Amino acid sequence: MSSSWVAQAVQKIEADFNRSSDTHLIPLPLPGLPDIQLYFKDESTHPTGSLKHRLARSLFLYGLCNGWIKAGTSIIEASSGSTAVSEAYFARLLGLPFIAVMPRSTSAEKIRAIEFYCGRCHLVDDPATIYDVSRQLAEQLDGHYMDQFTYAERATDWRGNNNIADTIFRQMALEPHPVPEWIVCGAGTGGTSATFGRYVRYQRLATRVCVVDPENSVFYDSYYSGERDRQCSGGSGVEGIGRPRVEPSFIPGVVDHMIRVPNVASYAAVHFLEEVLGRKCGGSTGTNFYGVCQLAAEMQRNGQGGSIVTLLCDDGNRYLNSYFDPAWLAGNGYDIAPWLTRYRRFFRDGVWSEAQA
Repeated sequence: MSSSWVAQAVQKIEADFNRSSDTHLIPLPLPGLPDIQLYFKDESTHPTGSLKHRLARSLFLYGLCNGWIKAGTSIIEASSGSTAVSEAYFARLLGLPFIAVMPRSTSAEKIRAIEFYCGRCHLVDDPATIYDVSRQLAEQLDGHYMDQFTYAERATDWRGNNNIADTIFRQMALEPHPVPEWIVCGAGTGGTSATFGRYVRYQRLATRVCVVDPENSVFYDSYYSGERDRQCSGGSGVEGIGRPRVEPSFIPGVVDHMIRVPNVASYAAVHFLEEVLGRKCGGSTGTNFYGVCQLAAEMQRNGQGGSIVTLLCDDGNRYLNSYFDPAWLAGNGYDIAPWLTRYRRFFRDGVWSEAQA
């Protein structure tokens, strides 16, 4: 009976994947840097609206095929939002209860999205406790703690099989510079950067991987110090990326470069991207764009052309009460106007000052 249910569950997930087309690769011409082509992999068009849809699918298949998820198993996850939204979707698809353990500061829009898919939100005051609380709930309910922060780097087939790296390089095949100089992404679990870094090595590609890290996150310091026991308190200020500890899925050896990004620069970037893309993007996309600007400026200084690919991670409409709310920005002391000027000048004239705006 159990093996039959698992087989049906795997088929439901594979059928869901078969119904979905791949996400778009959107070019953004840079008038001030005509020799550099920029592309956004638009992960906001997944059924659950973010990059984490891929991760959730992989984690469910991993749990099913490892014998951890059976009929009636309660699924518990520690998540700041987007992973939980996507896992709630797949839990509903399989008829399983789902609980997301989340910081109380998580946006109301994400909480509503989880509840839309029949998930339940267990909110905690201290973001650092989400791991222990998730394990405790799993034990109490005889459920399964998905633990995205441990399994993200191993649940996805990084060698190919339609993972995000594989799809990007296939979509780039007919572009002027089909092998990007850089792929830029953030780190929450570290699974996405691990997939990119392993894939380009396995395929013997010259592309380098840059990870951008927001304020109040330990990945950047750990990467350059080599210390995996770095910790900090509180959240990063950019939902979905940045962590108070170095997650097990973060593999520094496959990352070529890291950039620390001021939160105000991430918030300003999403407003700028709305001007040039005509759509709202989430905060992690803004963090990515800051990294793109730094790398593109360096390429230009070195007289180098080529392409850069980054991710449009999720839809900015999830953040109408935070990053896109002038009152929220002002109330938290963020003046995005100087940064907007800086982005506009870089876009128009290709001028990027290293000094803070």
